[in-house]
Amino acid sequence: MSSAGQGREVLFEFRQAGPQIRVAAIDVETGIEVVAIAPLTASETQMKNLALAKLRRRIEMDTGKGT
Repeated sequence: MSSAGQGREVLFEFRQAGPQIRVAAIDVETGIEVVAIAPLTASETQMKNLALAKLRRRIEMDTGKGT
């Protein structure tokens, strides 16, 4: 799945961890991976958006564009 506006390919992995879902987002180009935890009640889109936002922040920090 490409992230909107950045043209990057991102892979998502979902695993249930008790009453929560562990969502991993991996940037294919850099191999950077982040993990977000979401409630079971969240939709798949909400989970992806949460993980993708975290991944974008991480990429910005790693490339020196973050604060």
